[in-house]
Amino acid sequence: MDGTLVDTEPYWMRAEHELVESFGGVWTHADAMLLVGSGLLGSAAILQNRGVELSAEEIVDTLTNRVQEQLASAGIPWRPGAHELLSELHAAGMPMALVTMSEQRMARQIASIVGFDAFTTIISGDMVQQSKPHPEAYLTAADTLRVDPVHCVAIEDSLPGVAAAVASGAVVVAVPHMVPIEQSEHYTRLDTLTGSTLASLTELYRSRRPALLSHPTTPKDATRA
Repeated sequence: MDGTLVDTEPYWMRAEHELVESFGGVWTHADAMLLVGSGLLGSAAILQNRGVELSAEEIVDTLTNRVQEQLASAGIPWRPGAHELLSELHAAGMPMALVTMSEQRMARQIASIVGFDAFTTIISGDMVQQSKPHPEAYLTAADTLRVDPVHCVAIEDSLPGVAAAVASGAVVVAVPHMVPIEQSEHYTRLDTLTGSTLASLTELYRSRRPALLSHPTTPKDATRA
């Protein structure tokens, strides 16, 4: 979600800076980059090490509240091509899951402003035991959609997210945003989602899963962002 569908990373960075500064600490851009794509509880530990004297749960609540305030006032800053791709997939009846390490209340806030009921399910950071790069969130999403993960396409923007998606067995599209992602045989890297369509994702899936496509019991495909 953050950085893949919507450009909320600046909102998170502003919230982190304000929080650390309120405790007399210093929060740099390099510090903020450490948290991109990570689970919120893990991020809270780093903020505590920078002098934030709150529990991990209080830090998560404070940051989430601040980001939600910015979303409410400034709206959703869509990443290029993201809304157009969601719209086409939804129109085609493609089952989709939103897999994010943000809290469910924020994920539902964003999902509610998409303009249509895009996601079959939402798997958020407060719904799993293991944060990305562990694949639990993606495996849970596939199970909820009643599909094998290898028949899914996952779209990610961060290193922990890409690692989680690859570990789940999905066909992975990496669209780097805040942090560079190198080319790899384990995923397909795109500079942007602009121009991405159901047809292009289908072609990518077929190129990555030729053996599975010849199997007579192939389950229904799904796409996750």
